[in-house]
Amino acid sequence: MQRRVKFFKTTHGADKPVIFRQNVPIGHQGLSDFTHPDTDITLAGKPFPHLIYQFRLAYSGWRYAHIIQGGESYSALAEGLQNALIKLGGSPVEHRTDSLSAAYNNHYQAQQLTKNYQALCQHYGITATRNTKGMSHENGAIETAHRSLKHRIRQAVALRGHNDFASIADYQQLLDNCTKRLNAYTRTKLTEEKIQLQPLPKTRFMDYMVMTVKVTTTSTIEIKRITYSVPSRLIGETIAVHLYHDKLCGFMAQTAVFDLPRCYPEHAGMRARRIDYRHVINALAAKPQAFRFSVFRDELFPDDNYKAIWQHIDQQLDSKRACKWMVSVLKIAASHQDVAQFAGALNQH
Repeated sequence: MQRRVKFFKTTHGADKPVIFRQNVPIGHQGLSDFTHPDTDITLAGKPFPHLIYQFRLAYSGWRYAHIIQGGESYSALAEGLQNALIKLGGSPVEHRTDSLSAAYNNHYQAQQLTKNYQALCQHYGITATRNTKGMSHENGAIETAHRSLKHRIRQAVALRGHNDFASIADYQQLLDNCTKRLNAYTRTKLTEEKIQLQPLPKTRFMDYMVMTVKVTTTSTIEIKRITYSVPSRLIGETIAVHLYHDKLCGFMAQTAVFDLPRCYPEHAGMRARRIDYRHVINALAAKPQAFRFSVFRDELFPDDNYKAIWQHIDQQLDSKRACKWMVSVLKIAASHQDVAQFAGALNQH
């Protein structure tokens, strides 16, 4: 019965989709996409969730890969694309992406991404195009590149003997080495294609989102459901925040007032906090008894060593003296470059 049904569909059924192989002109098209790596990566022993942004020229196959923290976003796309074009030394006529539906959560964000992305493309003289939603084969040139890059990453990590990196920069260096080897196969075609690329503008385009926030009386701001501490001198002020995929830069009247690593919750939709004790330590030293029941108390410890010290001191001293002693330690630690070394010295005594 199955054979007969199959025969009937073949002889009398509907037409099937056809894949039309493309022959893209030299210098015409570049493609961008994000992908999840299939190799587990850790930074200083801790899991490092991330995406890899990849740009590829359709004709020569030249590529660039960049580590992205968080998810797909305008800032992630803008930074990766501009880094790729600058390294390439020119821009193609057309830039193709998927629908980028993962880059926004609501209609307003969709409008903002479209507006900023179109302005980015205009800055580089590029025509923005998208493949049909759900038709990943239309972005086949970049999908194939993802597979080959992931294979290279697996090999490189295996040769290292471990998947742990000291920093993001070290991991990015491994990606750069992988793409360098892959780009060696494109050398001849790339030489042809570079002649046809458009010259780059003299300046980069904005690769961040701008948000305006007011610093609360707790010396914090909230950005996308994440609470960040900022220097207490900014309490009550309205700050323009440039939101990148990996950092936040705060400005008052075009003067930089803070630069913070960006934080992401463990699961989408959840809240999280990033508290830096150095932002509030002077205010806390003026009223150390506020330390014991502070909502941010556990986040005020620079690391787990300080938390262990607090638990020990809290058992040895009365409540008032314990708080005063711990806050004094944190104030001294704030003036040390190596807070871990300072905690080690305390443990020895």
